[in-house]
Amino acid sequence: MAHNGCFASTDQIQNHIYSMPSLQYKAHSKVGCQASLATKYMETSEIVDLDWENLGFGLVHTDFMYVAKCGPDGNFSKGEMLPFGPIALSPSAGVLNYGQGLFEGLKAYRKTDGSVLLFRPEENAIRMRDGSDRMCMPAPTVEQFVDAVKQTVLANKRWVPPTGKGSLYIRPLLIGSGEILGLAPAPEYTFIIYVSPVGNYFKVLKAQKIAKQKGYSDVLYLDAVHNKYLEEVSSCNIFVVKGNTISTPAIEGTILPGITRKSIIEVAQSKGFKVEERPVSVDELLDADEVFCTGTAVVVSPVGSITYMGKRVEYKGNQGVGALSQQLYTSLTSLQMGLAEDRMGWTVQLN
Repeated sequence: MAHNGCFASTDQIQNHIYSMPSLQYKAHSKVGCQASLATKYMETSEIVDLDWENLGFGLVHTDFMYVAKCGPDGNFSKGEMLPFGPIALSPSAGVLNYGQGLFEGLKAYRKTDGSVLLFRPEENAIRMRDGSDRMCMPAPTVEQFVDAVKQTVLANKRWVPPTGKGSLYIRPLLIGSGEILGLAPAPEYTFIIYVSPVGNYFKVLKAQKIAKQKGYSDVLYLDAVHNKYLEEVSSCNIFVVKGNTISTPAIEGTILPGITRKSIIEVAQSKGFKVEERPVSVDELLDADEVFCTGTAVVVSPVGSITYMGKRVEYKGNQGVGALSQQLYTSLTSLQMGLAEDRMGWTVQLN
């Protein structure tokens, strides 16, 4: 993707996008249809003492991580919960030499009654399988992926922030851990899940560092062929609003099929908005009524201004927040945190 000097203003963008201790736990019985699925869930009971009000988007070492292995037969072992910490890899591991690895990202939210919700974890499982197929990697089944996420979250439940104070970020990894010298699929793969409580999201890349030096918050990438069609804002999907129509770049190989993106499209359509997935030009961006970004970490982040080729365009709203962006943000986060009835069937309650 080409970078053509299109920036999001630092003074207008929202949500800050540039936008082993002794534990008490209880076991939950579970009937699984596969040997790879857990029969019991370990759940921590107490809530950790953190400064939830000032929790940023950085790694916090939690208690446990999930680990499962896959050998040449393509079948994953029954995973186990281990203390969070370093993992051993050979210098010749496939992921280190040939980059044979991928990751996912999703969140868990604490409801006001203290229980915990997952948001569409099966979508992450499907996306991991799609990605692993392209990289000649075996992947856990959707059932094992979701089960592993449940195990990991419940084992680290005390790290889930209170309602409205953040979320528990869940990072599943699939890596070629087996030794390999020539360019070929690794003989062994490791599936890992770890978690960290998070608040606001920050991410630093080279282009973003340049943008920050110029006083901008983030970078919007354009396509590398025509240098005129919108791609992504760093690791976020972008939406352009004009009247009652919401437009977003179509998924055609260079844009991440974001699960938050997919959810926002469905929520917007349910509210009567017209949503178009198609090539969106930078000219449309500059003529938009409102612009916002979506992603797992940021959910919905309104953009206050865009600067392209020296031209700055500001999007008016309530303190930089557009009405539609706010409406969609409230609708989605209310679902994710269990504050609204889930008529979509998207949430998974763990207890």
